[in-house]
Amino acid sequence: MQSESAPSPSVLLVEPFYGGSHKQLIDLLKENVDGCSVFALPAKKWHWRARTAALYFSQTIPTCPTYSLVSDVVVFNSLFNMDSFLSSISSYMKKIPDHRPANLEQLIRPKCVVLSYPVQFPDVSRLLPEHKLVRRQVEQWQISPDELQSPRSEEEQQQQEDPHQSTSEPRTEQDSGDQVKPLHIVWPHRWEHDKNPELFFSTLLRLKEKRLDFHLSVLGETFTDVPEIFSEARRLLDSHILNWGFLPSKEDYLRVLCQADVVVSTAKHEFFGVAILEAVHCGCYPLCPKALVYPEIFPAEYLYSTPEQLCKRLQGLCRRPDVARRHVVKVDTSSFSWTCLKDRFKSLLADGRP
Repeated sequence: MQSESAPSPSVLLVEPFYGGSHKQLIDLLKENVDGCSVFALPAKKWHWRARTAALYFSQTIPTCPTYSLVSDVVVFNSLFNMDSFLSSISSYMKKIPDHRPANLEQLIRPKCVVLSYPVQFPDVSRLLPEHKLVRRQVEQWQISPDELQSPRSEEEQQQQEDPHQSTSEPRTEQDSGDQVKPLHIVWPHRWEHDKNPELFFSTLLRLKEKRLDFHLSVLGETFTDVPEIFSEARRLLDSHILNWGFLPSKEDYLRVLCQADVVVSTAKHEFFGVAILEAVHCGCYPLCPKALVYPEIFPAEYLYSTPEQLCKRLQGLCRRPDVARRHVVKVDTSSFSWTCLKDRFKSLLADGRP
């Protein structure tokens, strides 16, 4: 008996920048949605990929009758992403010298929907320091800290506080109390100019000039061109650095996020912000610009409007790190999880509506 041929793919995933959170999303959909076919380009030269990748894909993606060449639905991962795209169409089209397309915003807007990026949040309980475990229990069970018993065995606690770690593993701190150890600041973004590392490092150098103590972990992926500020900042902030550079192991990356107290974004371009939400899931206090996508996700108390405000917020937390360590962040990260959003994604890819 002749076996039936395999059905042709019904979902085409096109990704011009296959790295970071872009790669996470494509891999997540391919793993969980049947019938996916992926065409991708390496994560290099982000701006060129955005401008010209469609031309390359138009010549390399084979013709298939199940792929629609004109979209029925246009999906954005945030309201800011959608509004900034639609509102810029008119001014962008005016740059065309003649034969301009007309009424594009009015034609596209009815097709648009917002569907948040689905993050796979792992269980990080085993990686959390004692004060974050206590805080999580207070948050989940609404009980007072005095009612809690230590959730770790004596052996586990000794392993958590062991200062003699292999040099191949990320450096962490001993869990010696809310106020004793310095504030641990983490910056987990791509090492590119649109994440504005210049503002971040200039702020930390101001903290250093004021003789404030803090620890620093600078994570995130690097690509072809690394801004010069990184090498200069590493030299000037060397005594504060715990971790520097991309951690290819997800376990090691999560371990650093769990040990950190504050996660900072200085981005000039951000449509969602997976790294910030991962850090919040690991118990970090967020500080983000009052712009871009961040006001959609974070209450006003976690947002700053000017570089001076960011510096003052970090100064206060350096002087009182216990404020960040005892704070329960007012963001429900589970609403951005794959568990919560998977049915909407499957409905979108199967029926055209989330």
